[in-house]
Amino acid sequence: MTTKYFHIIPLLLLINIVFSQNVKQEKMELLNFMVGEWIGTSKVYENGKLSKQGSAYEKITYDLDKNILVIELNTEFLQLHTIIYYDDKDNTYYYYPFSKRGVSRYPAIFTNGQFIVNSNQTNRFIFSKTSDGGFREYGERLVDGKWIKYFEDTFKNTQ
Repeated sequence: MTTKYFHIIPLLLLINIVFSQNVKQEKMELLNFMVGEWIGTSKVYENGKLSKQGSAYEKITYDLDKNILVIELNTEFLQLHTIIYYDDKDNTYYYYPFSKRGVSRYPAIFTNGQFIVNSNQTNRFIFSKTSDGGFREYGERLVDGKWIKYFEDTFKNTQ
């Protein structure tokens, strides 16, 4: 009887690992729309009005056998190196932006074709595909019960 368990336990562990990898890969593949080399425009808004505009470049690739998504963003106003990771233990995406000031960790979700990062209760970043095959990301702040856009980057794929 004991030798039977020696064969069943490793098999169950292997099945659990494979299932876990499949869930993680499926969740990461939902972000395929972000992958590419992107050129576009970055806009900054103050009080709902355009205050700055400049060129932007973003390269987004998978790494570590598609277990993470790596974003390299360069605009005239901001440089970020970001890693997106899906944690299958707590069923949550995590968004890790690295800048000259340091690193943060924010929870995120994928819903209705959008990747939404919540940096706090009143601030979020939204990534989505555009109807012309492009890509956009924008940030919003909750002000007096309304979400107000404070930046928007729009891109076309160079590949």
